[in-house]
Amino acid sequence: MIEFSITKANADDKLRELYEAAFPVEEQIPWGDLMVLVEKMPLDFTAYYENAVLMGFTIVYPRPAFNWFWYFAVPLQLRGNGVGQKILSRLIERYKDYMNILDMESPLQQDCDNLEQRRRRHAFYLRNGFRDTGVGRSFGGIDYTIMMMGDGTFTMHDYDAIIAELHAHWNPTT
Repeated sequence: MIEFSITKANADDKLRELYEAAFPVEEQIPWGDLMVLVEKMPLDFTAYYENAVLMGFTIVYPRPAFNWFWYFAVPLQLRGNGVGQKILSRLIERYKDYMNILDMESPLQQDCDNLEQRRRRHAFYLRNGFRDTGVGRSFGGIDYTIMMMGDGTFTMHDYDAIIAELHAHWNPTT
């Protein structure tokens, strides 16, 4: 698998299509805004290819106290074949000396139409060494749980700080 660092200049339609297909609209930052953030923030946007086929992408926000594994997507037709596992293993290896966090749709929220998918995703991260932090938040009727890997603790204050940093660069109401 080959990795490419993605910038606004080299982001292509295939990446955009995967981003827009993999995440519900209410969980997306509009693509144009995301490309501005890629230029403004120190984001690690990586695309993964095998034989010139896009296998997935990750976006990580590296921070001094912890890294935020922000977006992680694999094309639907490739899921369940170990592709996500290979990509996540590479990501974990790259950031192995740091505390890493991710937020995901809560597997405990009953009033949703993708409960089984949430449970599978949660189990996937648990199998790969992440643990629940006990921290969660709701946005737009979607409950999120925060998981982490590495030593230390992660608090609601930490989550509020990372969201404030994001909003310092992007305000969803403008």
